[in-house]
Amino acid sequence: MRKKLFVFVLLSITAVFVFSPYRLDAQTPSAAELLKRVDDNEVYKTIEYQGQMIIEYQNRRYVKAFNAWARGNAESFIEFTNPEDRGTKYLKTGGRLYAYSPDTEQVMLISGHMLKESMMGSDLSFEDTINNDTLSSRYTPVIAGSETVSGGGESRDCWVVELTALKKTESYPRQKLWIDKRYGDVLRVEYFALSGAKLKEFSLRRIDTISGRRFPVEYEMRDLLRGNSKTTFLMTNAALDKPIPDSVFSQRNLAR
Repeated sequence: MRKKLFVFVLLSITAVFVFSPYRLDAQTPSAAELLKRVDDNEVYKTIEYQGQMIIEYQNRRYVKAFNAWARGNAESFIEFTNPEDRGTKYLKTGGRLYAYSPDTEQVMLISGHMLKESMMGSDLSFEDTINNDTLSSRYTPVIAGSETVSGGGESRDCWVVELTALKKTESYPRQKLWIDKRYGDVLRVEYFALSGAKLKEFSLRRIDTISGRRFPVEYEMRDLLRGNSKTTFLMTNAALDKPIPDSVFSQRNLAR
């Protein structure tokens, strides 16, 4: 089963990106090869974890806790557990995104203009969570150079890869990736509008080794259009490749 590295980040709603232990060659690879390795890097079949979104916006700080389950990149379920949002749930299945609010006790399909709205007040939009396609199928890559950047708690040499969208319907017509030369980790991503204006930034903050795999447990998203805003994602107690019942990814589970 092929799964995509970045949805956001990034992230299907519950996306977590596990890096396989290969090391890139010292010589310059092709841009297409680098992007394919990014697409192929995710190695789990299923995942369960506990997470937090720490949202800092206009000098205020909000902490939202949740439990998450995902199967591949096409199915995910998340339930918020912090007091202010307890019982709020999201389900991604069949290429659609559904939400359940305990206030209204209703299940709602998130579609159309709603997809561009912020998810739970974070720097991630609903639209960021819905795309399952690989970067290779959506963008033309070009290697723009080599830089040393900070990521995962250390400075690392990276290939800089610029992406141009193949279709005008892409939310981000251009992207810029910093890919660690040694392990293939994506340390930083910048997202651009067609005009060239930078819209968002992703930064990898910390990687742990879990079940012998490189696992990003802390990363940051910034929506630059919001101003003075960032969201830090933290993950704990991750369990990989354990069977998850089909019932978890059902609409019935939303309102349960």
